[in-house]
Amino acid sequence: MEAKPCKLSRCVKANIVLPPDTQHHHTLFGGRLMQLIDEVAVLSATRHARRPCVTASTDSVDFLSPVRVGDSICLVAYVTWTSRTSMEVFIRSTAEDLMTGERRIAAVSFQTLVAVDEAGKPVPVPGVIPETEEEEYLFKTAPNRAISRRVHRTETKELIDTLTEINTNHLDVNEQLYGVVTG
Repeated sequence: MEAKPCKLSRCVKANIVLPPDTQHHHTLFGGRLMQLIDEVAVLSATRHARRPCVTASTDSVDFLSPVRVGDSICLVAYVTWTSRTSMEVFIRSTAEDLMTGERRIAAVSFQTLVAVDEAGKPVPVPGVIPETEEEEYLFKTAPNRAISRRVHRTETKELIDTLTEINTNHLDVNEQLYGVVTG
């Protein structure tokens, strides 16, 4: 499978921030921005793999600046690195005050997506070819992020195992909702 330049996976998504997108401080809900990030990330990964892709993890979302009602939010995403079946996607979210033209980075994020076949099984993806200074930097630093993801995934599995041992009724809806242990 032939590697592809990062730029071929680049996707751009822009929205205006409206009142329903915001909380009581009149700034964009973090969850709404995370939804936009996931949407543009899956577009980027699918464009790279030319296969359906699913989100394996949101590796990080760093909220750096509030996005206010009336601002635009522009997300740029591209594949920065690949493993056998997974892709790391970098997403930069830039807010713009449409009245003044002032722009600021609102958030940066890394997500991992996996290409799948018709049965939902992971399939190999092409490698990436970084070309710009930014792409080369993100490509060069990606293996360290991949190690961090593996460590985090192991820790999460250990946490789930421990919580399951501590509370064997953790899937009981009555206990979750009301603190009631049944059986």
